[in-house]
Amino acid sequence: MIGIIGAMEIEISGLREQMENRQTEHISGIRFDWGTIHGVLCAVAVCGPGKVNAAVCAQAMIMRFHPRLLINSGVAGGIGKDVQIGDVVIATAVVQHDMDTSPLGDPVGLISGLNLVEIPAEERASQILADHAQKIYQGGVFRGIIATGDQFMADRNKIAAIAEQFHAMACEMEGGSIGQVCYMNKTPFTVLRAISDNGNDDAVLDYPKFAKEAADRSIALLSETLPLLDQEF
Repeated sequence: MIGIIGAMEIEISGLREQMENRQTEHISGIRFDWGTIHGVLCAVAVCGPGKVNAAVCAQAMIMRFHPRLLINSGVAGGIGKDVQIGDVVIATAVVQHDMDTSPLGDPVGLISGLNLVEIPAEERASQILADHAQKIYQGGVFRGIIATGDQFMADRNKIAAIAEQFHAMACEMEGGSIGQVCYMNKTPFTVLRAISDNGNDDAVLDYPKFAKEAADRSIALLSETLPLLDQEF
């Protein structure tokens, strides 16, 4: 089984609609649907925004469905050089930009217990998504670090600092915590983000305008790539 988590309904509903032989279960207040998409057994869930919601959802999905691969899919702010609205960023690794025990001498972003700043995504899954995105995406396709924190970014100075500190290409609110849960459970994962805004002062206007379109692009890419991922995992 392949697991897919999105923060919002618009990031998952298109996949749920394609699902055959669908069954539904609620765990920890989160709806999980499972069935087949293009013949691939999948479980999908909407976790809600933020790191805690995402972590609870990821842990529940791993314990209940034991996915061979877990994908966090949705939208994000593009903060890397040349990353524009309509592009896609696929994670090489995830970081949590709001994790900071630096007063104790640690690097900013260090995850206590893991002793990591960057949590690596599953290389083969990320490469498959990137290769296929080149075929179906009209925008740019990037692979790089995706930064996570419990903040909706709409400040060019903050995103510039995050981009510089972590060499991040996109910023969102769930991928880093899902990556942490997967790493702790030895579950391969990747994060796929279509860019809905640039995290700057225009983000509050751009996000509602482009979020649905960006989410639809992620859904289209995942839907077409699931059979390829199923062959690998």
